[in-house]
Amino acid sequence: MIGTATKTAAPKILILATISGGYAGADSVGQLHTDYASNTYILPTVCPSMFPESFYLRTFEKGIDAILVMYSGTDCPYKGGAERTAEIINRVYPLMKERGIEPRRLKLMAICTVCTKPFMKEVAEMNALLQEIGPVSNVLAPIGAQKTDGQLSRPAAALGG
Repeated sequence: MIGTATKTAAPKILILATISGGYAGADSVGQLHTDYASNTYILPTVCPSMFPESFYLRTFEKGIDAILVMYSGTDCPYKGGAERTAEIINRVYPLMKERGIEPRRLKLMAICTVCTKPFMKEVAEMNALLQEIGPVSNVLAPIGAQKTDGQLSRPAAALGG
């Protein structure tokens, strides 16, 4: 084989962006024609409190390396939305630890409609962190693995017997 090279896939960052905060901030970055990492996937949402804890865990299991929750903080137009979002995220951290997922892969921050520099800073900082800790696939158990007595094992069917 001549000229073969190993190419590492760029880490994937999901941004849950509230329409009234993070998404508007991302739009402002675009209107300024400012570049930021192309490995981000922005999902606009009315309020991130609509996503249960299991959403975050499944997202990591599906290969997303980091999640930035960019919301409007206490300016959330939905009564109790900011508090509920923070409570959900705080419940996700120990669940991540149980699965061996570095909690720094999930970050909640308030981003306003004109917060272009903070938006770009958060994306850049998460990319730097991912370069340091590597892809989430390095720490997740293989699909079909089960935890028994603190040990990971594959079910017999997965082993062909």
